[in-house]
Amino acid sequence: MDKDLLYRRNVIDVNKIASKCLRITILFLISLWLFTSTKYYNYDMISCMIIFVASIVLLFIPTVIVDILHMEQLWIKNIVILCCISVVFLMSTFLSYNYIVLLIFSILIATVYCDKKLIIIASVIDCICIFIILMLRFILFNGMISQNFNNITEAIVYGGFINVVFILLTTLFSYYIVERNMFMLDKTIEANHDLNNSQKELIYAFSELSESKSKVTGEHIRRVAEYMKILGTASGFTAEYVDKLSVAAMMHDIGKLMIPEEILDKPDRLTEEEYSIMKSHVLYGEALLSKCPGEILQIAKTIALQHHERWDGSGYLGMKGEEIAYISRLMAVCDVFDALTSERYYKGGWSLDDTYNEIVKNSGTQFDPDVVELFKDHFVEFEMILKSMPDHQIY
Repeated sequence: MDKDLLYRRNVIDVNKIASKCLRITILFLISLWLFTSTKYYNYDMISCMIIFVASIVLLFIPTVIVDILHMEQLWIKNIVILCCISVVFLMSTFLSYNYIVLLIFSILIATVYCDKKLIIIASVIDCICIFIILMLRFILFNGMISQNFNNITEAIVYGGFINVVFILLTTLFSYYIVERNMFMLDKTIEANHDLNNSQKELIYAFSELSESKSKVTGEHIRRVAEYMKILGTASGFTAEYVDKLSVAAMMHDIGKLMIPEEILDKPDRLTEEEYSIMKSHVLYGEALLSKCPGEILQIAKTIALQHHERWDGSGYLGMKGEEIAYISRLMAVCDVFDALTSERYYKGGWSLDDTYNEIVKNSGTQFDPDVVELFKDHFVEFEMILKSMPDHQIY
């Protein structure tokens, strides 16, 4: 799996978790307000209420963006960090200096995002906020920054610098955690790539084995894989998934390994009994792949089982319409296109025009109409692949 994709997914997931946590924090602030409101004189009540309301509004911003507007942009993480810092800034400045310790939460959230740059930025902003809070409290409360300090010097030394050191230590610890996580992520991605490569090699081997059972030594499985790339990309799948889909497509006929050669290569029309045996190759394919680990082989299992299904329900298993997995509907078009255009010992290959017309004619009966539209839009690419990967030898 691509590292950038994993990072993006992590950010999106953390955005959702962070918005939920901030909603819980809102409940905490409401409880805090109800508990402390009786401690303030009447002329302080309005000011305190304004601070609490402003803090609640700030904490609710990520919920609006993530859960109401359903936005999934990466920059939302910056909004989450700024909202947290802003709330701590307000409460530390106007309510109690003791809240200043909560500035470390912005760094901890940046750590969950696995963003080293964001950790540094949050740390710098936190350090700046500490001294701004000290100055503002000194001005607003006539030098009474906190009951813990007798003068501004003590506040700067014991309040400012000690908190800065605490912030920096937290930053170093968080940075180390993210660095370690990134190292482990690289190892995981490397292992995942090795697994995918192993699956691909296994698929190549089994696909060629299944093809070797017939008297045709062509490029069918490779062409089908390229056709699936075209339709998969046109369907809006990610490049990573399209690659998996194209490799898995090579296994669509793996079940033919279990079909007797006298049926598989019979030049004459199959009897009803023989045709029934031939159709069972989709069930054999699913059985062979059902317990195989890895996403690619699980995709291959679905395609192997369903690639002979028809949109109108008249396929091998009687599945119809949306009951058929979308990737299998893609496979159906790719497989039929290559089967019709390919020359075999028992038939000649159809022309491109006849093949095109046949697939379009069966839109809504044999094939998913939406997939046929994709096929029509990318027919030129199908033609190019067919011409660039001809069969080597026909017996």
